[in-house]
Amino acid sequence: MKSSIYTRDLFDCQTPYLRDWFYQFTHPWEMLLQIESFIRQAVQEGIEGFSLHQGRIPMGESVKIAESACIEGMAILGSGTVIRHGAYLRGNVIAGEGCVIGNSTELKNCVLLNHVQVPHYNYVGDSILGNYAHMGAGAILSNVKADRSLVVIHAQKEYPTNLKKIGGILGDGAEIGCGCVLNPGTVVGKNTSVYPLTVLRGVFPADCIVKSAKEVVKRK
Repeated sequence: MKSSIYTRDLFDCQTPYLRDWFYQFTHPWEMLLQIESFIRQAVQEGIEGFSLHQGRIPMGESVKIAESACIEGMAILGSGTVIRHGAYLRGNVIAGEGCVIGNSTELKNCVLLNHVQVPHYNYVGDSILGNYAHMGAGAILSNVKADRSLVVIHAQKEYPTNLKKIGGILGDGAEIGCGCVLNPGTVVGKNTSVYPLTVLRGVFPADCIVKSAKEVVKRK
């Protein structure tokens, strides 16, 4: 089973305003330092069909934001996205169409493509989530190593990133079970599911079921 750490292998980004920017990065973690500048440009120049909320949040149609939700700094919210009770967006968040950002979920410096669901008690920092990716209740994308050293992506070979903060990279259709913890720089391939309560580190292939860090089977 072959795994990939390349942006074009992990994601099918069809969002018109995002696509060209998104695909200029060979590896998805390379865009993390550029999210803030991309959103700032979108605030200044506007996005077709979006309105500007609070002077700093380009927003598509039919976005719903609970009164108890907190949005700090800049963000882009695609049409039909729902931000539920107690959600906390700490700035530099891009959410595509039809996303669900739920109860007590915290996001910062991340990109969510279309129809991503992070609905219950999730932490998503310095991460890239593909179309229809879903995180079960309490699943966490850890973004800083315990010793605060720079994150290395552990694939077929090691890829130094020169970044101290990288969370999870979830390909299109990735399913992360309840209570999982993905250690910094973990990559989950397209349409791969991870069993609940699993702790992962490394790069995992597409179209698989991850039963544990050492047991990965091809989806039938």
